[in-house]
Amino acid sequence: MSVEIEATAADSGAKATERFRSGKSSALEVGADRVSRLASRAISALVETVLEEKVTYEEYNALKTWLIQVGETGEWPLFLDVWLEHAVEEVANSGRAGSKGTIEGPYYVPGSPVLESPATLPMREDEPGTPLVFQGKVTSVAGAALAGASIEIWHADDLGFYSQFAPNIPEWNLRGTALTDSEGFFRIHTVQPAPYQIPTDGACGQLIEAAGWHAWRPAHLHLKIAAADHQLITTQLYFTADKHLGDDIASAVKPELVLDPQDKADGTGREVTYDFVLAPAQ
Repeated sequence: MSVEIEATAADSGAKATERFRSGKSSALEVGADRVSRLASRAISALVETVLEEKVTYEEYNALKTWLIQVGETGEWPLFLDVWLEHAVEEVANSGRAGSKGTIEGPYYVPGSPVLESPATLPMREDEPGTPLVFQGKVTSVAGAALAGASIEIWHADDLGFYSQFAPNIPEWNLRGTALTDSEGFFRIHTVQPAPYQIPTDGACGQLIEAAGWHAWRPAHLHLKIAAADHQLITTQLYFTADKHLGDDIASAVKPELVLDPQDKADGTGREVTYDFVLAPAQ
């Protein structure tokens, strides 16, 4: 077994927590009324569950033990991004014009190498997987081409692991930021990612096993699309025929985000076209 396959929930969780703390500000000022309303509703929902389901002290203490373990292994970003972020994203993008968004997930790292299009993502010389050409155009909702727009892309490798969150993978492997040309077009060479299970050897895995759930996410590309005077869109693109499109553990799949790559005529891999439409800045 390669060292790469031995990535653990604790290591991934700790790195996700570290990345979150370094990239997100906690200086948000929220009024007492809002805090009281949200906290009261969340606590009330838990209390109602306890009463309706007649939760025992044994179950209650098991929950406390589990919550402590989630914190100790740094898995709160994983837990929240898998089971809650899809609802936050739905609220954030409700009524938004243009391309569909979905969750960011816990494996985003800012500052990836900037690449002129046509671009090739950084990868190992013997990178496993089917070569994939991902191309398209970025326009405004009015149809104007957006030159110089950035397509920030990151994804798992053919074994389902992310650089910077699993050992023995180069720092920026399969991560990059491509820029559109003067007509708004981009072309990115990469490999098609694999479906993967979220880490199951830690606290989140214990919950999954105890509940009899599966831990799979369908294969996907992560993207952030940005252009001057337009709203940033964070999204994921999936692949047709993936058996987990309908039961993604993170509940992040939307029909508009499913790709259908075709074999290239020269037999050197697959290619797919997907266009992005950005709404004006508010």
